[in-house]
Amino acid sequence: MRPALTPSSPRGPRRVLSLLAALALAAGASAVQAAWPDKPIRIVVTFAAGGASDIVAREIAGPLGKALGQTVVVDNKPGAGGTIGGAEVARSAPDGYTLMLSNSTPLSIGPFTLAKPPYDPVRQFTHVAMLGVAPVLVMANPQAGMATLKDLPKAVAAAKGNISFGSGGPGSIGQIVGEMIKVDMKLDMTHVPYRGGAPMTTDLIAGQIPLGIDVITAYVPMLKSGQIKGLAVTSRSRSPLAPEVPTVVELGYADLVADNYFGISGPAGLPKDVTDKLATALADVAAQPAIVKRFEELGITPMKLNGEAFAGFVGKQVNDWAPAIKAANLRP
Repeated sequence: MRPALTPSSPRGPRRVLSLLAALALAAGASAVQAAWPDKPIRIVVTFAAGGASDIVAREIAGPLGKALGQTVVVDNKPGAGGTIGGAEVARSAPDGYTLMLSNSTPLSIGPFTLAKPPYDPVRQFTHVAMLGVAPVLVMANPQAGMATLKDLPKAVAAAKGNISFGSGGPGSIGQIVGEMIKVDMKLDMTHVPYRGGAPMTTDLIAGQIPLGIDVITAYVPMLKSGQIKGLAVTSRSRSPLAPEVPTVVELGYADLVADNYFGISGPAGLPKDVTDKLATALADVAAQPAIVKRFEELGITPMKLNGEAFAGFVGKQVNDWAPAIKAANLRP
């Protein structure tokens, strides 16, 4: 029989000290966790600066930092249909200091255009809160001679198939919608991927490409100035920001309805107290009059989903987009 340990036995003091040390470490860990955030927080944007996701991230970064009492910085990590930035966030420590401006491309589309998806968009992320949705805009250089999407087949025929459309990158929602247009309207067009919406817009305005497809958020000023021509929005109702642009539904292309969402996600395993605090801060930020007005200016319709509801939305989008990705032959 093993002798019982007592404070007077040789091993007793060591065991007591070990237990005290373990309790101290646990208490220290709890204190650190309770103090979140105690250093700057990074929001990874999976596209280049100037695009829709970048604009949304920078709009909320300042107010979110004030709400949390810490600096919030935006870090652009573009490439590979949003999966470069997405993969970085997925493999980050689940401590609440690395987050992602989540949207359709890095979560619902991009991973599934690759031969081997680099991550599971539902299981490898903690989806904290969705902020809103915005339609995709099909736009043209004004010199391209198109008034609406219905004019595209004639333009393609006139160009003898030598017509291209730009998007924010391979696997972006802009490419997916473009490929859906090709299939739905039986057109021959070439996709030109860019490292974000901003460089694509530069070439569109300069006439280097006749067509561009991206989330409407970044393009309202250019629509109003006449630098670009809106051919259609991929929503069921016209955007109040561009009421002159018809919807794909009223033009007879209901199968092209597509909304992009914006939210905040982190790596899987974020502690509940961190996600709760972050979700509360995001709700407060989204309710601020200045942010509400700015989202309206960007064509974003508020949609508040937290936790499991947001994760369920992401999973549904993955399933909804699968047929479009397959039809467009985007998977290697």
